[in-house]
Amino acid sequence: MKIAAISASHVPSNTANSIQALKAVHALAENGHDVTLILPADQATDTHQTCQAWPNLANLYGLRTEFCIEYLPVTTRRMFFISAVWRARQIRPDLLYVWPIQSAVLGLLSGLPVILEMHDLPSGKFGPLWYRAFRTLKGQKRQAIITAALKQSLEAEYGMFLPGEAIVTPNGVEIERFAHLPDPPTARRLLNLPEAPTIVCTGHLYTGRGMELFLELAARLPNARFLWAGGNPEDVETWKHKAQSRGLVNVTFSGFIHNAQLPLYQAAADILLMPYEREIGISSGAGHSAQVSSPMKMFEYLAAGRAIVASDLAVFHEVLNERNAIFCPPERPGAWEGAIRALLDDPVRRTALAKQARADAAQYTWMERAKRILNEFPARRTK
Repeated sequence: MKIAAISASHVPSNTANSIQALKAVHALAENGHDVTLILPADQATDTHQTCQAWPNLANLYGLRTEFCIEYLPVTTRRMFFISAVWRARQIRPDLLYVWPIQSAVLGLLSGLPVILEMHDLPSGKFGPLWYRAFRTLKGQKRQAIITAALKQSLEAEYGMFLPGEAIVTPNGVEIERFAHLPDPPTARRLLNLPEAPTIVCTGHLYTGRGMELFLELAARLPNARFLWAGGNPEDVETWKHKAQSRGLVNVTFSGFIHNAQLPLYQAAADILLMPYEREIGISSGAGHSAQVSSPMKMFEYLAAGRAIVASDLAVFHEVLNERNAIFCPPERPGAWEGAIRALLDDPVRRTALAKQARADAAQYTWMERAKRILNEFPARRTK
């Protein structure tokens, strides 16, 4: 099938929405589809295809199968939504696969079959209006919604979906990248990390990701090493300074890690942390992600095959359970300390959680996600 995909994410970048879009489109290509991803250009971006840049993108995002990426030079975000659909029609795709709601609406109006990825409730002054238009318009359409919690929220606000109109599709993982990871001591040696019980968290340092709890646990567990892999340079410096001001010598903030290298950092852990707060910031600074999120690192953690300690947020229970993770209230550091101490003292329990986590990861691959999204969707070629 020929697929034109549209994302408003900036590529290359290390934001979660950029990584998620590239992973989802890559999965379409890995399933054998002819995919062109259309993106907005900025002043630093080549406005043509990125064939010469593919090796760098592959390393940054952890990709294997090459697909076409086109950048559109536009003056405003609004013009991109229009120009991207116009360019997509020139490609004559069988399917338009999009993240911006505006492009989804314009695609339907152009007579294209459309799949819209939904990761949050529509926001802003016009977001709900665009979304209502998409729900109202006739045409071949489907929504890929990342959590059941988000689907329920959309139905509560905008009405029930018709059969086949929406599918719940959590984010995924390329499980083959985690197939031959070394054990924690070996991974630590490969990364030049000290040999000690190691607690790892990966991802950005946005508000609500649990950095204060992370430092508090490091203070309570001085014999363990705490590593946070990820984050923008300015955020990393801020949290390094906070760790130093508390005299914490067992904390490392590595800064940004290329996605292709991330599995090794996760493999270095005896325990992987998801210390999310009840209000979570995202790259755009807005959203409802604490209630409806599907963090990509949750699936990477499962595939890494390590014990997971996660915040007890209802949406995480859609994927995690008492057999593959331990849950703690985000506002109770003592509960986290107790859970970590118990796991460090009980290698049998750690191994059981890790084994189940790795087994459960198999149902959350990006390729299977793409198949579910496209399953029985009646795409047709535009005339």
